[in-house]
Amino acid sequence: MNLDNKDIQLLDKLQDNGRITNAELAKHVGLSPSSTLERVKKLESSGLIDKYITLLNPQLAGYRCFTYVEVKLARHGETPIKDFFKAVANITEILECHHITGEADFLLKIATKDIPTYEELILHQLSALPNVQNFKTSVVLSTFKQETRLVI
Repeated sequence: MNLDNKDIQLLDKLQDNGRITNAELAKHVGLSPSSTLERVKKLESSGLIDKYITLLNPQLAGYRCFTYVEVKLARHGETPIKDFFKAVANITEILECHHITGEADFLLKIATKDIPTYEELILHQLSALPNVQNFKTSVVLSTFKQETRLVI
């Protein structure tokens, strides 16, 4: 997609504040409100702007346990992977699921209220995922950097 400087400025500002008004956004990038709206709609329809979200403070929302779980499947191939994806999609505590290279097949990012809740998740849901051979958990002790912004 061909982006000019104004598009890049729009994307940068929207990543800062997805709730900015069109008038404020137009003022920030030096375009008319109608031109700004047209550009934003074009960026949305192209799929470059995927969605608008609200980021919650995990601590204030009661989430104190974040883990990364490496999952190795017993069998590989299209069907086992699709079955795994379907099962993972239904577990709300799993924030991210990445198909990766290396010793593990998948990397999951999981958020739970606390360690006992995570233990319940392991015993009743993660262990029951289809075709799982084993998994390895790393518990997040603290977070120094967490970004959502992509530099365009």
